[in-house]
Amino acid sequence: MYERHILGQSGENIACEYLIENGYRLIMKNFKCRQGEIDIIAKDKNEFVFIEVKTRSNLNYGVPAEAVHSEKKKHIFDATKYFVYKNRLDNELIRFDVIEVYKKEKYYIHHLKNIEIVQ
Repeated sequence: MYERHILGQSGENIACEYLIENGYRLIMKNFKCRQGEIDIIAKDKNEFVFIEVKTRSNLNYGVPAEAVHSEKKKHIFDATKYFVYKNRLDNELIRFDVIEVYKKEKYYIHHLKNIEIVQ
């Protein structure tokens, strides 16, 4: 469990560096509330972006984005609703992204933008 936690944290740090390099402004990392958790909240131009980061060292259990299943999406959506309410962002544009981080000899990033979060 500890190694997975370290891998996940390093993936989030790599994702933050990637976002900054691509012009995003980081708002918050690891927002937690009773409804759920959001790995990274950033701003891309005029949009608030709520980002789930999935990091893998191999593909034995599928690609990282497959781990963002319907229950996880519900928690992200509920946590986002609370964040929007708490910060009075009702009239702001928002989107949901997933960043996949693959760790081999170095890191590889795959950024999925504007994923469907609710069904």
